[in-house]
Amino acid sequence: MKAEEMKGEFDKLFPSPKCELNYRSPYELLVAVILSAQCTDKRVNIVTEGLFKEYNTPEKILTLTQEELEEKIHSCGFYHNKAKSILNMSRALVEKYNGRVPDTLEDLQTLAGVGRKTANVVYSEAFGGDALAVDTHVLRVSNRLGLANTENPTKCELALMKYFPKHFWSELHLQMVHFGRYKCKSQNPDCEDCPFVKACQYNKK
Repeated sequence: MKAEEMKGEFDKLFPSPKCELNYRSPYELLVAVILSAQCTDKRVNIVTEGLFKEYNTPEKILTLTQEELEEKIHSCGFYHNKAKSILNMSRALVEKYNGRVPDTLEDLQTLAGVGRKTANVVYSEAFGGDALAVDTHVLRVSNRLGLANTENPTKCELALMKYFPKHFWSELHLQMVHFGRYKCKSQNPDCEDCPFVKACQYNKK
């Protein structure tokens, strides 16, 4: 299946895909994405609803101790490392960027807790950049559809970037996330009426 044809099928399935993390600023999005590692967006939204009422800027977050922040984000899992990353990231924003989230992939990746995937999400979602973030859903779907043959997210991203035109990337990322989350699930995927069934490596097995 050609790239344009495949994108057309994703457009039919998810014509107006939206990020399912709730946020009102690039900073809130950045914190939410860090919290979303190994955690559902639904759980993150419950946690950030309370957190962002009082602590929605790097300056405000930095008034919390590590232990206080851990307590507030505890249910997201890996709370010790996540709290440490959020505090260090917030400190860097205040010291190097006047409290503002940088709008380039390079600068974003210098921040604590911000890897390639997180930077891509913030760059595309908050700043309208072209980026293809590879999370667990995108990785699974890419391998099943024969778009990649790797468990390495960066190699998968590069394969997708090579296959799809740049102007597809940001929307396609969201469409593939939704497809993996709601249809092409890890266990018991819904293969009935799937437009990609002929290309699917999972289905062939």
